[in-house]
Amino acid sequence: MNLLKFADIRRGKDSSDRVGQIMLAIYILLFLVFLVLPLGGLIYKSLQNKQGEFVGLSNYYLYIFQEPALFQSLSHSLFIAISSTIIVVILAFLFSYALTRTCMPFKGFFRLIALIPLLSPSILAAIALVYWFGNQGVLKHFLLGHSIYGPIGIIMASVYWTFPHALIILTTSLSLSDSRLYEAAEVLKTSKLRAFFTITIPGARYGIISTAFVIFTLVFTDFGVPKVIGGNYNVLATDIYKEVVGQQNFQMGAVISMVLLVPAMVAFFIDRYSRKKQISLLTSRSVVFKPKKHFNVDMTMLGFCSILTIIILLMIGMAQFGALVKFWPYNLQLTLSNYSFEVAGLGWESFYNSVRLALFTAIFGTIIIFIGSYLVEKLRTDEKTRGVVQFFALMPMAVPGLVLGLSYIFFFNAKDNPLNFIYATMIILVVNTIVHFYTVSHLTAVTALKQMDKEFESVSLSLKIPIYKMFWRVTLPVCLPPIFDISIYLFVNAMTTVSGVIFIYSYDTTLASVSAIHLDEQGDVAAAAAMAMLIVYVSIAVRLTHTIITKGVLKRTQAWRYNVGDTN
Repeated sequence: MNLLKFADIRRGKDSSDRVGQIMLAIYILLFLVFLVLPLGGLIYKSLQNKQGEFVGLSNYYLYIFQEPALFQSLSHSLFIAISSTIIVVILAFLFSYALTRTCMPFKGFFRLIALIPLLSPSILAAIALVYWFGNQGVLKHFLLGHSIYGPIGIIMASVYWTFPHALIILTTSLSLSDSRLYEAAEVLKTSKLRAFFTITIPGARYGIISTAFVIFTLVFTDFGVPKVIGGNYNVLATDIYKEVVGQQNFQMGAVISMVLLVPAMVAFFIDRYSRKKQISLLTSRSVVFKPKKHFNVDMTMLGFCSILTIIILLMIGMAQFGALVKFWPYNLQLTLSNYSFEVAGLGWESFYNSVRLALFTAIFGTIIIFIGSYLVEKLRTDEKTRGVVQFFALMPMAVPGLVLGLSYIFFFNAKDNPLNFIYATMIILVVNTIVHFYTVSHLTAVTALKQMDKEFESVSLSLKIPIYKMFWRVTLPVCLPPIFDISIYLFVNAMTTVSGVIFIYSYDTTLASVSAIHLDEQGDVAAAAAMAMLIVYVSIAVRLTHTIITKGVLKRTQAWRYNVGDTN
């Protein structure tokens, strides 16, 4: 009987493994079609001339050695990215330190305000800066004769919209600490400053490194900010746009895309290498660090956080004010006429398209990403196959949105491609957005699944419970919190993204973030501000709705989390 039982268990295991293997193969195929092959097409396009003839590296030679604009744009991009990264890391580290290592009051309020830029497109910061420091700006004299249209404006706007990304990473990093280290420092009569540099900084170094590379990549590859406030200060992202949209020179656009891709991929692999060397900061014997009250430090951090939150509120407030005035700065009467969007194709149609894109991305993206993560983490399939899927899942983080979007033009617009029918439709926008933001969502899902003991699957096999029932009744309810987090992450990013979709939208699928850029190009800054604020309104509303609904759903589906110790 025992042998028969073992055989039955074995057959069940083999059956689930075969299904899992087939599904993993399907995921590999999807990654090949929607990620690898488009990038391959982009590389091949960069090796062709305008007639479609293969010319090897001649385009690269022409651009690198005979176009002086390359080194200028590349140096500009590097300068902007490095400067913004240094400023953001310093500011976000101090802000995170205040939230995690001090007894500063109003921590929840400061954290809430600091995350507001996540809910707005990057161009909102650029538009707000135009109202503050532009040619007709309120505070233009504070720049001492310098123009906001250039590196100053790009850096200021980049710092604003990337700050919350750094804050999230660094807050997580600083929240993990062993209190015993600080107790030992006190016993040894080590000064607070020395303890900071010998304990706090080394303990958070991997978080700092990850933050630096994330911010560098975001700023280096961003298109929206330099497009709106860059003026004549060219960067690689705007060069690609000019070549493709302005001159229809797709080959040179592909070449510049490859140049843009290299630093992003280098930053990605360095970050991955640094994470492999990371060690656990907390062990079973560790004591969680709890900050002690220190009046001078707490008040200093309170003042610092207050200044940053005021700046964030002033930025979002000025964008809102600019969206409501009749004619800046000559007629400051409030009106809703800027929300009428009189330009055809750049109004409410684009807004509704963005909402549809966000909903489709959140629904289908969450399903696809979570199932893929489950296949990689939980099913006992071939390790090499799982490794391939895991590699492809991490790959989108290293691919800038502009590069991915341009690769989709060359691949899906090809007449001999059987998937040509999705080009210039909402489908390609949804697919592009899911792929673009796949990595973070995948890592979120994998992290949650790793917290579940693999014995659940073993028990289900022994009880001859089909794997899909185990997934539906156990795995899914337990992982509802990260699933909801993934959905809201995809929704907000789909609403705010610019770089990933700037090349692949059509007249019928124009998006709100793209419309804001075009409205600004036409000189209608107020309407651009109004469109950007609509994105903020929707993001905030969805975020609040998401919080309310998830709280109710989780209390019903995960009562065990809220009633621990309840004997009734």
